[in-house]
Amino acid sequence: MHRAYKFLLRPTARQAAALGDMLRDHCSLYNGALQERRDAYRHTSKTTVQYGQQSAQLKEIRAFDLDRQGRWSFSSQQATLRRLDRAFAAFFRRIKAGGKPGYPRFRGGGRFDTVDFPKDGDGCRWDSTPHDPVTRVRFQGVGHVRVHQYRPVVGKVKTVSVKREGQRWYVVLTAERASSEPLPATGRVVGIDMGIASFLTTSDGEHVVNPRHGRKAATQLVAAQQAMSRCERGSKRRRKAVAKVATLHRKVRRQRLDHAHKTALDLVREHDFIAHEDLKIRNMRAAPAPKPNADRPDTFLPNGAAAKAGLNQSIADAGWGVFLAILNAKAESAGRELMAVDPRNTSRRCLECGHIAKENRPTQEKFHCVECGHQAHADVVGARNVLRAGLVRRDAKRA
Repeated sequence: MHRAYKFLLRPTARQAAALGDMLRDHCSLYNGALQERRDAYRHTSKTTVQYGQQSAQLKEIRAFDLDRQGRWSFSSQQATLRRLDRAFAAFFRRIKAGGKPGYPRFRGGGRFDTVDFPKDGDGCRWDSTPHDPVTRVRFQGVGHVRVHQYRPVVGKVKTVSVKREGQRWYVVLTAERASSEPLPATGRVVGIDMGIASFLTTSDGEHVVNPRHGRKAATQLVAAQQAMSRCERGSKRRRKAVAKVATLHRKVRRQRLDHAHKTALDLVREHDFIAHEDLKIRNMRAAPAPKPNADRPDTFLPNGAAAKAGLNQSIADAGWGVFLAILNAKAESAGRELMAVDPRNTSRRCLECGHIAKENRPTQEKFHCVECGHQAHADVVGARNVLRAGLVRRDAKRA
């Protein structure tokens, strides 16, 4: 199995400048390759340029521009060209699927923040000074950069990436290990129901509070974005304002990740089997369809778009998708079984008689069966129905 590690880099001023130059030159290579593909399609009878053709030109490009392109790792430049090739592959795939095409765009200096090294030892070297008590990673053209390594890397390092986030630099490693060490069995099972009022509710009746990090930081974000909009483009004040906005967004993202990691870890440590709803988050956040007014063709009827926008913002702030991805990774690493079940009617099905009706849930929190009169918390009912469905799927899968 593979596991990713992300550590903070502590470069010197000269190394930070070199890392910035590396990003700039790889961004220039990406944009140049994109321009070549555009020109070939437009002016050469719709000819498509492939990755192999562009990779074969790298030697000439590096020889022509020794001070810039020739300074960096050949493998990392190939990875940048593969990145563009994947963007075009995704573009054509979306066209065939009938979705929004999303043609690959040129990247500005502030929108190209990652350089990949496909193999440890080729243009980069993790823990390049093993006898030094301080961990360092070496990048070609930059040197040995100090790493704030707060936990050991288990397994063999396969790929290395350098990433810029605001004014900070990080190294991202992918390590391969033969097998994971499962946690001891607990004999407990649980179902979870994701929500907005509570981040999640377990089948045991436990409610995990929704921290709402985005809503708490909304006032500061609005003030920072308004201050940024008043600054002149290209000015020093605007660069500082942009950095402040990015810092606030980064803090919210890290808080959300921290909460997701801790919540998922608690579930994995305490339960052998975890069932959750198979949520289609992208569909849940879709905007409501407009309602044309038959009496006045140029106008539309109210469709609840404002209320739906608030719900979509709350769903995004909760970070369900990030949490479920983290839960899946931790469950696999710990040897736990994770099961996704159909979320339909989980909060409308009575636990006692099995009756399904919209009227069974008169409010957000209350469940009152109109058939048998059973009453409970709606989220707890949903979590227990999720657990039942998960256990049925597990037994059927084993059979």
